[in-house]
Formats: sequence, C-alpha cells, structure tokens
Amino acid sequence: MTSPAGPPPTGGGEGERRRVKLLAVTVCPTGIAHTYMAAEKLAQAAESRGIDMKVETQGSIGAENVLDDNDVNTADGIIIAADKDVDLSRFVGKRVLTVGVAEGIHHPERLIERVQSAPVYEQGGVPSASSPADGGKERSVAYKALMNGVSYMIPFVVVGGLLIAISLSLGGHTDPSGGLVIPKDSFWMDVNNIGVIGFTLMVPILSGYIAYAIGDRPALVPGVIGGWIANTGSLYDSKAGAGFIGAIVTGFLAGYLVLWIKKVKVPKFVQPIMPIIVIPIVATTALGLFFIYVIGKPISWVFEHLTSWLSGMTGTSAILLGAILGLMIAFDMGGPVNKTAFLFGAGLIATGNQTVMGMCAAAIPVMPLGQGLATLIRKQLYTEQERETGLASLFMGCFGISEGAIPFAAARPAQVIPANMLGGAVAGAIAGVAGVEDAVPHGGPIVAVLGAVSGVPMFFVAVAIGTAVTALTTVTLVDISERKRKGAPVVGVGVTGPQPALVGVGAGTAVAQKAVSVSAPAGTTADADHEVLSGYLTEQTVKVGLDARDKEAAIREMAELLARTGKVADVDELVATALRREEQGTTGLGEEIAIPHAKTDAVTAPVVGFARSDEGIEWGSLDGTKAKLVFMISVPEAAAGDEHLRILALLSRKLMDPGFRERLTTALDERAVLGVLSEVR
Repeated sequence: MTSPAGPPPTGGGEGERRRVKLLAVTVCPTGIAHTYMAAEKLAQAAESRGIDMKVETQGSIGAENVLDDNDVNTADGIIIAADKDVDLSRFVGKRVLTVGVAEGIHHPERLIERVQSAPVYEQGGVPSASSPADGGKERSVAYKALMNGVSYMIPFVVVGGLLIAISLSLGGHTDPSGGLVIPKDSFWMDVNNIGVIGFTLMVPILSGYIAYAIGDRPALVPGVIGGWIANTGSLYDSKAGAGFIGAIVTGFLAGYLVLWIKKVKVPKFVQPIMPIIVIPIVATTALGLFFIYVIGKPISWVFEHLTSWLSGMTGTSAILLGAILGLMIAFDMGGPVNKTAFLFGAGLIATGNQTVMGMCAAAIPVMPLGQGLATLIRKQLYTEQERETGLASLFMGCFGISEGAIPFAAARPAQVIPANMLGGAVAGAIAGVAGVEDAVPHGGPIVAVLGAVSGVPMFFVAVAIGTAVTALTTVTLVDISERKRKGAPVVGVGVTGPQPALVGVGAGTAVAQKAVSVSAPAGTTADADHEVLSGYLTEQTVKVGLDARDKEAAIREMAELLARTGKVADVDELVATALRREEQGTTGLGEEIAIPHAKTDAVTAPVVGFARSDEGIEWGSLDGTKAKLVFMISVPEAAAGDEHLRILALLSRKLMDPGFRERLTTALDERAVLGVLSEVR
C-alpha cells in the first residue's frame, strides 16, 4: 500500500528534491489483525508527513504488496514491525529498524523518525531494534531462533512418528528378543522405514533452522550437519546421540559461528564466494570437529557412568529406582539420558529381570500423552499448530514414541521438561511398587495391548496418573510463564507468544452462508447484490445501540444478537467461550474498537455481528480507549479454510481508516451500517 504522494518539497532553487521513500514489513504470530493494523498505521503516519511508503504484509493469507528489487533499491529505510523472523537478506546496505508489531500500531510516527537514522544493515548483522523502554515486549533473538527451528521440525516429528506408529500397530508383533517386530521385506517394514527417515531428519532440521534464523543461509548447512553429528553417537563413541538437546546446542553454535566468520575482513575477490563456499565449509568443519572431539567425549563418559550407577541400584527400593528411571526416560526423550535408562532396562530382560523394563515402559508414553492432554484441557494456551501437534502426540504416546513430546520441550524447555520428568517419575514409581513387568524392550500402551506386560491394570494406572501429572503441571507452569512474560493484558488479535490470538477464527471456513441481499441507502457505496462480509453479517446481526455497560454484559448481548440467526445452539456456552478468550488477553484493539471472538460448537455455522455503544465500554485496550465499535465473530470447532481470516484481515485494515470509523459511528440505522460495512472488500 503506497500512500498518495503530496506536493514534493523544493529546495532553494535547485528544483524538486526526491521525496523520502520508506518501506515496511508487518507480521504478527498468527498473521491476522495486527499485521494489517500496523500496515495501515505506518502508511497513514507516512502520508501525514509527506513520505512515500510501501508496506508488505505477511499475513495468514500470504504475502501481499510484496517489496520488489526496485522498491528496495530506491528506499531510504525499512521498518520491520514483526513478531516473527523476517528474511532481511534483501535489505543489505539499507537502514533497517526492527521492532515488534505492536510498535507499528501504537508508535508509527516514532518509528518513521527512528528509521531515518537507523544503522545500515549488513549481511549477517543484527538490525537496530526497539528497547524495553519503547514499550515493546520483544522476544529475544534466541527465542525466535528456537521457535524457527521448532516450527520446521514439527512436520518431521508428526509424519515420522505417525508412520512408525501405524506400521507397528498394523504390521508388528511382540518378540521377547526384539521388542515389537515387523517382518522384514514386508509392506509395513517399508512404511516403518519411511517413518524412521522422518524421525532421523527431525533433529538435524531443528538444528539447521535454529542456525538459519541466527546466521541466515550460510548457517543452514553447518546447522543441519552439526545436528546430524549430535544425533549420531557412534561418531564420538557413544551408544546414544545427544538428541534434540544436542541439536539445540549445535544450532546456536552454528548460527553464532557463522555470524563471527562474517565479520572477518576478506579481499573483495573472495567476498562473492564467502556465503556459498567459504563460510559453510569452514563453519561445518569447525563445528563438526568441535562436537566430536570436545562435546562428544563428555556425553559418552556420562552415558557409561550412568549405566554403571544404575547397575548398582538394582537392589534398592523399587519405588526409588522406578522414579529415577522415569526421570531419566522423560528428561531428553531419545537423548543419552533417556537411552541409558532404556538400554539398562532392556539389557536386564535377558537376565530374567523384567520389572526394570516395566518401570521404563510405564514412563515412556507419559511425555507425549501428557503434552497432548495439556493442549486439550487448556486450549487457549496453545496455538492452532500446537493443538494439532498435540493430537499427533497423543497418538504417538499410545505406541510408546516418546519423541512426540519433543516439539513442546524444545519450544518451552523450562516448563515442559520439569513437567515431563515429574510425570515420568510418578509413572515409573507406581509401576515399580506394583511389580509391573515388560517382556520386550518397548513401552507404551501398545505393549500391554499386545500381551507383553504382566500386571496390566496397574500398568495403565501408572501411565494414566503420570500423564495427568505431566499435563496439569505443564499447563500450570506455562500459564505462570505467560502471565509473568506479559505482565499486563496483551492486545488480543495477533498477540505474541504461544497463546492462540483468534481462538474462534483460527481456521476459518470456505462455506459462505447465503444471507439476505442488502441494498445500501442513499449516500453509501454498496450495491444491491453485495453480501456484507461474505454474507456472515446481516441486518439480523447489527445493532446500533448496545444496552450493556460492561464487557461481560456486552459479550452476552452480542451473543444474543448472533442467536437471532438461528445459528447459535447454546448462548451460554458461546458467552463462556468468548470470556475465556478475554482472560488470555483483551480483544480491545484500541481506536475504540473491540473484536471478541469464539471458536465453539455452540454455533452451528459461522456468524458475525456488529454493535455500537455511544458511551463506550471498558475493554482493557492498551491505548486506554473504551470500545464503541464492537464486532463479534464465532465459528464452529470444525471450521476449516481461510475465508474468515481473509475477512478479518480486510476488516482490521479498513478499521484503521478514521473516515471509515466515522461513517460507521454516524450511520443512522442498521441498513446504513450495512452500507458502510459493504466497503470492506
């Protein structure tokens, strides 16, 4: 969006001077409302100062108004208002200012002033960023890098884990000497091998994309190869690789090593090959050798001594041994500590001692089951992607694939790993005291279903209690962490962090409900056949005067307004869902606007309502304004597609236009309001 150009300034008889030209990129974690609100605010601020500005929005419906090479070449500065990583390689040699998306909404004028004196961005450098004094609650570079790695890793975990689970359940059988065995050269062995490839790749992908987020493209190769080395214990004489924790280490080491190499001054003739040959080769070699000879040896030493230590505990209390094994199994989910406990239990099966493996088998599924359960009992703490990963994690947990919990542990290690360990310890201790035995080196409910476990009832009791402990501890710690991080309510639609900003519009739908065609009254721009907001908002769901005086009453009144359509099956549940969403962060967007929303089966089809409040309702908006223009959006749980996201994006962008808000405020009746809203296209 380029602001209209006013008369260019002139300078002392030298003719016209070129107008200042700025660029911007806006994106919030969910790519919904704040992305477009920040874009409009920046464009308006630039226009008021006679500055040309083009803003690229990286929203949930894709990048729009994309900046091309000509835009960048002629720009005087670039503002990045984003709460996600943005590729800055195309802005090398330009002044770049990086801030959170909220800064673009609340302080666009300040950003325009600051970017004109921001430092020039160099390849691999760190752009200028806002400080806490600017009011931003910025995520650290390390956090963004970690989340970048996790987001790319998740599909590998899900695909690999589910394929392994399916192949085991449909093609496997128990074997005392080999655990769950799939016949060689069978169809299901081929499926299993494909899944193993996915699982094998997930750790290098995590490492590689952490490195990429820090050091850009030159860091990808050393990051991926470093992650593979970390996960391959045989390279440094260890029986188990360092797992996802090792991958996080190599990812950060690779990223910052590349940044350091980039600072080395080299002759001009070498510069073109630095990012594609010199830096990847040097960084990969240095990191690989460092891990093998420096980091790998301590890992191998720890592995051997843990095994010896456990061997000396076999005569101790079953409760204590079970708790310790559960703690170890849950700590790194496939890493050296986990493998030490697992191999210890598996090795004792041949001696006739199956109780130790029974303790391990009960603890193995607790992490994926617990994390999956957590996403179900406190949905508002998780993004849509995390909730989907949670369902896959539950499935993997049933088949004893503890790696299903890795995405959660990698994203929030301080909250998830302690919760996993507590649940694993409880499950292992219960299995130990109950004398549960497992005859095969595998864990999870699948081994009990296939008859490899003795003491099946207590085995399931141990798994169930451990899972519940992990889930409840996780949501408690995550909730506390989020409250501490935010410190105060965060603007609702498109907030930073792991909560879903738009619970209620997260998936959207492509099914447009046919609405009554609305003819615009005189003086409006609507045509007679235009459906307002794709037909989701009709004259039935518009009210020009709210009676409510507080937020809760307003939400109930809006829910009753939506019920006029016959698409609300349970008004009370719709109200309760919308209020739970408000507890996670206000949906008051500022500028006297609020957009409460709910995703719930209390509605049978998507529906949107609008109402005005002359006095305004206190909604907790950060700019202190009371909400006078209130939209309410609700979709069923099963809604799919991106139609609602598109409408919300258009609506959010249009609401940043003061003229549009003024027309909406002064529209005389419901039909006039519909005429104004028909401008949203």
